[in-house]
Amino acid sequence: MQRGGEVVINGRSESKLDAAREVLPQLEAGAGDVTDNAAVERLAARCDELGGIDVLINNAGVLREVSYVAGEASVEDQLSELDIDFGGPLRIVNAFLPRLAERSEAAIVNVSSAFAFVPMASAPIYCAAKAATHSWTRSLRYQLAGSGITVVELMPPLVETPMVTAYEAPKMTAEQLAMNFVRGFEKGKLEITPGQASSLRAMSKWAPNFIFRALNNQFAYR
Repeated sequence: MQRGGEVVINGRSESKLDAAREVLPQLEAGAGDVTDNAAVERLAARCDELGGIDVLINNAGVLREVSYVAGEASVEDQLSELDIDFGGPLRIVNAFLPRLAERSEAAIVNVSSAFAFVPMASAPIYCAAKAATHSWTRSLRYQLAGSGITVVELMPPLVETPMVTAYEAPKMTAEQLAMNFVRGFEKGKLEITPGQASSLRAMSKWAPNFIFRALNNQFAYR
């Protein structure tokens, strides 16, 4: 699915950036850590050199299992995960917001998760960060209403990525997620819930205890 746009990607792994460029040589790619203020500023400056951007997509994230019962809950690791999953998008938006405000039309897309509504107990920090992202995105959308900047939230279900390969559950492919996102974005949807994410969100409203137990019986501690 191509729309003719120029795409800049950013990530910590040079090898993954190189792999992406092999598939799409036209990509502009650079290594940077979203928990590093200086790296975020360098990314913003590089985008300025390329003529600025119209759509900002926040998709940084790590998922770690934490067992408080087993004593595996390192405070440092938990805060690090929170900083990547929530602090990262926060830094990115703050760096790019003045630049996006200069465009005639612009959009911010924050990627949260279906687990923002029904937390997976084995990954408490990831789910809490995604719930925070959902809440923050709603507030951001409200504040920016009428500014010319549209704020969109994408809430995927489990997607086939290395982060969740250990979970034996139905997963959406990255290609399917991208297609769902583009269709929703082009229709002007502000909250996009592909696949099972839509069902999880609905069940979290109508039967929150049932869906929480059902989900966590499926994703029991290993």
